[in-house]
Amino acid sequence: LDRRWFSNAGPVVKEFEQRIQQLLGVRHCIAMCNGTVALEIAIRALGLKDEVIVPSYTFIATAHALQWQGITPVFADIDPATHNLDPRAVEARITPRTTGIIGVHLWGRPCATGALQAIADRHGLALMYDASHAFGCTHGGQRIGRFGRAEVFSFHATKFLHTFEGGAVTTNDDELAARIRLMKNFGFAGYDNVVHVGANGKMPEICAAMGLTGLESMDDFMAVNRRNHALYREGLAAVPELQLIRYAETETGNYQYVVVEVQPSCPLSRDDLIRVLHAENVLARKYFWPGCHNMEPYRTLYPDAGRHLPATALVADRVIVLPTGTAMQEDDIRTLTRLLAFAVAQGAGLKPLLAGGAA
Repeated sequence: LDRRWFSNAGPVVKEFEQRIQQLLGVRHCIAMCNGTVALEIAIRALGLKDEVIVPSYTFIATAHALQWQGITPVFADIDPATHNLDPRAVEARITPRTTGIIGVHLWGRPCATGALQAIADRHGLALMYDASHAFGCTHGGQRIGRFGRAEVFSFHATKFLHTFEGGAVTTNDDELAARIRLMKNFGFAGYDNVVHVGANGKMPEICAAMGLTGLESMDDFMAVNRRNHALYREGLAAVPELQLIRYAETETGNYQYVVVEVQPSCPLSRDDLIRVLHAENVLARKYFWPGCHNMEPYRTLYPDAGRHLPATALVADRVIVLPTGTAMQEDDIRTLTRLLAFAVAQGAGLKPLLAGGAA
């Protein structure tokens, strides 16, 4: 406000980009107005067209960023152990029309980057990542943000590092970065000099200021998330019917997501447990259900996609995401895990109540 500079590559946005470059160890960070626009511009800057392979088990924006630009998202299955793209499934879905692969570091756990890069190199495909969940996380000791040709982050208000609303593309490719910078500002290369087709993807100064504030507290937020995850792990240790997904202790993780897989041995279904939790005012979600391929327009355009996605269907029907973050106190988590343990123990008796819509 004091500078009276609110947008258009102001000093706060530049500082935010530089801070992220230093933190992630990348040559370029291009801040954007949101993660979806960042995806769309990165896709266009890479020259992707025709068909691009993506997971169906992801937020719908990953698929929409392609479909919006007339590119066909070809859904490949995930590894049920990691919830990320299965490289073998990716290779099986490649056709002469395939131009690229978009991996998603789901829950902040890294994709099989080496295997995916080998496939991309072998077939001459562009490889990029939707890293919306993975800011601050590492893979092989390196910060996520430097894999593939480019990685895209979301800084939406739901993310542990947020800018109210925002996103960014990171890359070590100088030419690609220059093209993305043109494209996010209508193609302007100086005053009254448009040299490329572009859009308005700029991040405002106020959003970058929020991002800088968040970077100052990032380690504190990570510590709270890690504490919460440990409390959930402790509280659910004696409930084998509910398996909490783990994060590699050898890597840095942001622990933003507390994800439980309901096992076949559980007397209650995932949806039964969601009803129990909602009846007790617990905001739990069945994330990414039922998969992008079962949402419009994809279920109409590609009605046979599901036959290639057995692991996606399995995981989508099992996952519950539990509340975490600084608003959750230790006693809240202990109460919640006791509630889950009680529901599982009383499963057979609760079934008739749940069937009647009560809990």
